[in-house]
Amino acid sequence: MTNKTLDIVLTILQKEAKTWNVPIVTLVAERSRDAFQILVSTLLSLRTKDETTTAASRRLFARADSPKTMLRLSAQEIEKLIFPVGFYKRKAKNLLDVSRIILEKYRGIVPDDLDELLSLPGVGRKTANLVLTLGFGKPGICVDTHVHRITNRFGYVSTRTPEHTEMALREKLPDRWWIPINDILVAFGQSLCRPTSPWCSRCKVEKYCEKINVDKSR
Repeated sequence: MTNKTLDIVLTILQKEAKTWNVPIVTLVAERSRDAFQILVSTLLSLRTKDETTTAASRRLFARADSPKTMLRLSAQEIEKLIFPVGFYKRKAKNLLDVSRIILEKYRGIVPDDLDELLSLPGVGRKTANLVLTLGFGKPGICVDTHVHRITNRFGYVSTRTPEHTEMALREKLPDRWWIPINDILVAFGQSLCRPTSPWCSRCKVEKYCEKINVDKSR
């Protein structure tokens, strides 16, 4: 898939995405642009279904929506609020550690530097890039399993891991799609372009897709 074709595909999907469920992290960003809440909701979303993350984030933010208020809670209280997100015990500990570091090292303000974000407990490249792009409006490409799978399925990149996909996209993806590509492809992946048996018959960009590694579709 060429850049010209990808531009057509993402333009179509961006319009279609308005009819799909919006990822929780995007909802948080649209509501407040609060980098801490974006960071927390992204940490909660790892290996967790979006609807579970949405409910857990709302319960947690009703009690703690800043590093200072988060530290007023015990690990056990956070565990109860975020259950049943994946690895909720580890995430509760990470949230307390992250909040403490942000208060002590960064004076309560989430850092807007990739390397600084990556130094925080539990924060990988996906989380760091989401905080940078949605929280601070800085250039970055957030690659999760959906972006990795779909850009390879399109035939736009040929990579083995999300990190390799991020580096490949940094080399060839036009700048204007860097920030929105995650929102678009996450919604697309959750709604139609599923990991197995994707809904190709319902897809408005099916004719552009090379369907790499798609053995069965609906």
